[in-house]
Amino acid sequence: MGFFYFYTFIIQCKMNIKHYLDSTYLKTAAQANLSEKENTQVVVNCIQEAIDNDFKLIMIRPDKVALAKKMIQDAKSKVTIGTVIDFPLGNGTLEDKLVEAKQAIENGADDLDFVVDYEAFKRGEVDAVKEQVLQGTKLGLAHNKIVKWIIEVAALDNHQIVQLSTLIKNVVIANFAEKEYDKVFVKSSTGFYKTPEGVPNGATVATIKLMLENSFPLPVKAAGGVRTYEEAVEMVQLGIKRIGTSAAKAIATGEISNSDY
Repeated sequence: MGFFYFYTFIIQCKMNIKHYLDSTYLKTAAQANLSEKENTQVVVNCIQEAIDNDFKLIMIRPDKVALAKKMIQDAKSKVTIGTVIDFPLGNGTLEDKLVEAKQAIENGADDLDFVVDYEAFKRGEVDAVKEQVLQGTKLGLAHNKIVKWIIEVAALDNHQIVQLSTLIKNVVIANFAEKEYDKVFVKSSTGFYKTPEGVPNGATVATIKLMLENSFPLPVKAAGGVRTYEEAVEMVQLGIKRIGTSAAKAIATGEISNSDY
């Protein structure tokens, strides 16, 4: 009986896994070793792929949000648009974060993925980090947006992951209505953090478990390093609600991805 239910769960995940996927392309032209025109074409291709495959969301840089909005509207698609704020280091001022977020909202973003100032947190500047989370979340929810806080797990030890996940949870619970909780995520990674050779820089089972345990009742997004269907299913089984990946099509089709984030 147990195997039957497990098998049924896997089949259901396979049918619906694409609706967990935030298909992601966040490289600049320089990072991709492309011209601006070539890199924009990659973004266009990624947006179209998200539309064609009915992914949950397309995650792109802020300067490409308006482009995505037009393509999605023209296609009459239900794909939503996400963008990153203060990416990838998260060390901008609170004003910088809010200005960038306001512009993204004006351009048509549905999800705002803020990079929390995790280095400030590590320095003990807890009140400043709380204020970031409060004001960024308040702005997003006021405009009916999904807000996600990237904590960059590869830059933290386990104790810090627990502390920062808990901080975000506590700020939300203290300041917003329960009906808003499912609109504020704790997210694992940018996918761009540089780690020593071979060390994971994104979501792992161990870090996601810590985030789930300490951010509840807020949802969790696993991002960075999820590149196969099997890995995606494992994350869903753990309890995540979104997966950020540059390998969305490979995950959805069960193919092998050569994605590096």
